[in-house]
Amino acid sequence: MSNKSNPNRRIALQSTPWLMALVLFAECSGNHQKSDAYGNFEAIEVTISAEASGKILRLDVQAGQVFEAGAVVGQIDPTDLAFRSAQLLAQREAGASKIANIQAQIDVQVQQQQNLLADKARTQKLLQDGAATTKQLDDVNAGLNLLEKQILATKTQNNSVRKELAVYDRQVEQIEDNIRKCRVVNPVAGTVLNKYAEAGEITGYGKALYNIANLSEMDLRVYVSGDQLPEVRLGDKVEVLIDRDKKTNRSLEGRVSWISSNAEFTPKTIQTKEERINLVYAVRIKVKNDGSLKIGMPGEVNFVKTSR
Repeated sequence: MSNKSNPNRRIALQSTPWLMALVLFAECSGNHQKSDAYGNFEAIEVTISAEASGKILRLDVQAGQVFEAGAVVGQIDPTDLAFRSAQLLAQREAGASKIANIQAQIDVQVQQQQNLLADKARTQKLLQDGAATTKQLDDVNAGLNLLEKQILATKTQNNSVRKELAVYDRQVEQIEDNIRKCRVVNPVAGTVLNKYAEAGEITGYGKALYNIANLSEMDLRVYVSGDQLPEVRLGDKVEVLIDRDKKTNRSLEGRVSWISSNAEFTPKTIQTKEERINLVYAVRIKVKNDGSLKIGMPGEVNFVKTSR
């Protein structure tokens, strides 16, 4: 029978290429290899808080700025602290003047003691020659005993004042430390993520000013099943995949930096082939950031299979 005489056969032959294409597409889709684990990129965020209370005179911070550790980025008004420091220094100076007066009293008493000791020596010699009485010697000894107690009491008073001065010194040091803390110093190198305060605002101790994170190396937090866990070792190099476009991925090199020792239920944010009820282990992958990685960005991991 010819094709011309059978229209149904002509339709079947014409549709054959489309059917073959659909079969090939289905086969290719079925052979697409899934990654071993999925997750999102994270960075250690550090929130910088005020270490003093007062008006913010300046805060030279904007989101996206990169700072080195130790950079001075702001200033809180230290005027009140400066006044308190000056007051304490004046009180200390007044206390220090007492030291000179007390020392002068001690010098006088010591001189009196030397005079009485000389009188005692003379009285003892006169007593041996019969020119003095025992009572005269007893009076000299009594005067010496009284003077020794007076000197001891004066020295005790002197020590008390010195301790008072030491308290002033510690208070001044504390205020000077608080004045230094009025400077906002960036503690870690990184990129500013958010700014929470502005110059001219009144801040308080512990109030957040901005947060910062080191984005030069980021963590990809993924979750693996118990079956995959034996293939994951600390320090292993892995393949990290990120989206290049809607259809293709970019491959980066990562390193396993942390493996959780406790199992947990699969987080809702993670899409895997297994049931969500399955227990998984969190794993962190360190990845060098060439500028394309962002916090919260999804990523995939393929663990390198090696013979152990």
